[in-house]
Amino acid sequence: STSGMSNFDVHDIDVSLESGGAGDSSGEAVVNFVNGILGEAVRRGASDIHVEPYERRFRVRLRVDGSLLEIAEVPPELKRTVVARLKIMSRMDISESRIPQDGRIKIKVGGQMVDFRVNSLPTLFGEKVVLRILSQGNLNLDLTKLGFEEKQLEVFKKGIYAPNGMVLVTGPTGSGKTTTLYSALAELNKSVDNISTAEDPVEYNLEGINQTQINKDVGMNFASVLRAMLRQDPDIILVGEIRDYETAEVSIQAALTGHLVLSTLHTNDAPSSITRLMNMGVEPFLVTSSVNTIVAQRLLRKICPKCRVEFAIPKEKLVELGAKPEQLATMKLYHGKGCSNCANTGYKGRLAIYEVFEFTQDLKEMVLRGQTIIEIRKAAVSAGMKSLRESAISKVFEGQTSLQEAISMTME
Repeated sequence: STSGMSNFDVHDIDVSLESGGAGDSSGEAVVNFVNGILGEAVRRGASDIHVEPYERRFRVRLRVDGSLLEIAEVPPELKRTVVARLKIMSRMDISESRIPQDGRIKIKVGGQMVDFRVNSLPTLFGEKVVLRILSQGNLNLDLTKLGFEEKQLEVFKKGIYAPNGMVLVTGPTGSGKTTTLYSALAELNKSVDNISTAEDPVEYNLEGINQTQINKDVGMNFASVLRAMLRQDPDIILVGEIRDYETAEVSIQAALTGHLVLSTLHTNDAPSSITRLMNMGVEPFLVTSSVNTIVAQRLLRKICPKCRVEFAIPKEKLVELGAKPEQLATMKLYHGKGCSNCANTGYKGRLAIYEVFEFTQDLKEMVLRGQTIIEIRKAAVSAGMKSLRESAISKVFEGQTSLQEAISMTME
């Protein structure tokens, strides 16, 4: 419904905490409207809020389970003040609207502290503001609950429990890489190790782990923070992302000198990370001597439990998808019809699927002999690696997601 914000409960939001209080001149209506949006976003489990000005309208959308959903239109009388209010709360320069700005809001919603990372960007009809919601409450750092299959988790744990070497998690933006890495750190966070992270930005505060925020303005990039970190007697290092040769080089040196290094890349599947590092200029022998395990991942939407219905599909199609003959008699596929519980999408919540590449001696030798990544991928699959597509189809067979979602999220 886009019927204004009258139905939003604004009373459980305490904004006076660290933000510019409600005592500014922007008036009660705008304060309530903005609080209503923030509260509604947290209640719906949204990851982002988009406040978007157009020529004739001004809308508010939430990203829930990966898709944007319009929840309100800014009333004409608040057009000028909504963005100003958000900029005051996130401590941006309210008089500057020609350049992008970044800020942060920290408030209590329904009794829990929620952090919003805020960015403004000038557009044709005013500033568009996007807020990324970083709520500790919805962060479940239990490795066993992320979506790994038993064998995949075994290989991943073997990688992160190695005394040294590198574990890479790869996938597009918003595919859950940070949660997987944080869960690995939570698993490893025993009081006997020194764990340090270099992140851009630090998304969640983790107890007992030394987290450093990258700050390019003062020349603190991943590589320079890493070099300093190596003088801090670390055991385990998390590098937010390997973006360039310099970061790759320092990370690999760390992995080769007795440290466990965890990091992320943006590649489509696990084996492609090897090519990505070599394309950055890293020598093949350095890649093979440092990398232990590579995990590719995606997030799939889960079928809404309230409107889940069975969905008939020819048996031969199931066989084509990899169903075993003995499964056919009892196997049921489902999808969501759409209801008020899931905003008529048929989906509620998400789960991760993985492709876990164990970089064995055989595969390393293939890389050193200069074999193509396609050949290496084939060999990994024959050695038991389950591809993203196969992992997705397993979740369909388990009734957790729809066939359409599994196929569209794992396009080869």
